[in-house]
Amino acid sequence: MAISNRSLPKVDVATALRNFGDQFRGLNPNDPSMWPAVPRYALCLAVTALALAGLWFLWLTNSNDELEAERAKEVTLRTDYTKKVAQAANLDLLKKQREQVQQYVILLEKQLPSKAEMDALLSDINQAGLGRSLQFELFRPGQVSVKDYYAELPIAVRVTGRYHDMGAFAADVASLSRIVTLNNVTVTPQKDKDVLTMDATARTYRYLDEDERAAQKRATAPKAKK
Repeated sequence: MAISNRSLPKVDVATALRNFGDQFRGLNPNDPSMWPAVPRYALCLAVTALALAGLWFLWLTNSNDELEAERAKEVTLRTDYTKKVAQAANLDLLKKQREQVQQYVILLEKQLPSKAEMDALLSDINQAGLGRSLQFELFRPGQVSVKDYYAELPIAVRVTGRYHDMGAFAADVASLSRIVTLNNVTVTPQKDKDVLTMDATARTYRYLDEDERAAQKRATAPKAKK
């Protein structure tokens, strides 16, 4: 049985390349729709590639910003974690320090007389002066000034006596169990060189009772809108 051999068509590569290149010549950039098929497809591929590259670059930029934000957040969280770990490790010490502060506050509050103890304190100040042989020419309590948590009572004082006695009186006032301060002190000599007159404002403080604290809160609270 005889087999017939058919010759395959020959492909002219040079001619094909020349025809392919001819499609890109003389193209009108203002009307791509009139371009041959190959340039049109090539343009579509180029536009698609540019769009994908732009989207990819934009996505990478946003991702990079998010990454930097998360890294900064990680640093903050690590710092907070370190602080909290240190606080947890020193929790017992902090509790002891808190108790010490509370005890110190209680001690200071005890140095402030109550409203009922003010008369006794004024008597103590007067007795401190008399005990140092000072003569009181003025001992006048002023108007009570109510603060947030305490009340302040100024006392105008004028005493006459010797210099060392006045110094001892000031020391006695400072040594009282209750807080008393001497302010605006002026000392003037008398005709007798050994005798001086001291004018001062003694300030003492007392803590507010519950009714006074409640009244103070009502006075300082903002008025409700009608």
